[in-house]
Amino acid sequence: MEEVWITPKMREIAHQKAQEMGTLRNSISNGEGNVIGFLGELAANAILGGSLENTYQYDILLKDGRTVDVKSKRAKVKPLPYYECSVSAHNIKQECDFYLFVRVTNELDRAWVLGMIDKREYYQKANFVAK
Repeated sequence: MEEVWITPKMREIAHQKAQEMGTLRNSISNGEGNVIGFLGELAANAILGGSLENTYQYDILLKDGRTVDVKSKRAKVKPLPYYECSVSAHNIKQECDFYLFVRVTNELDRAWVLGMIDKREYYQKANFVAK
């Protein structure tokens, strides 16, 4: 787990992108999580050093051509090692190579990049949890 301090510029970019995006169909939070999602992408890319693509299929293109979809959630406190990471059933058909999981504080000042896993491996290990 790596901690990333969110800068004012990162917040500005995330708010701008969220406003441009609006509310997506099937949004769990009715668009309120867009800022969290974009901050998660920015924090992840601060570590990965790829290029932010923000397509439906993936968010980050790595220098070697592999793709990463970032899954971000809000956090009140620093995540503990046993916290689980999840992918909504609405997103299982995205064409990406990896999932990367991030938690962003409610205050939008810090993010924790929790880890990255190959998409195929994720689904081999994942347990389906109904709503």
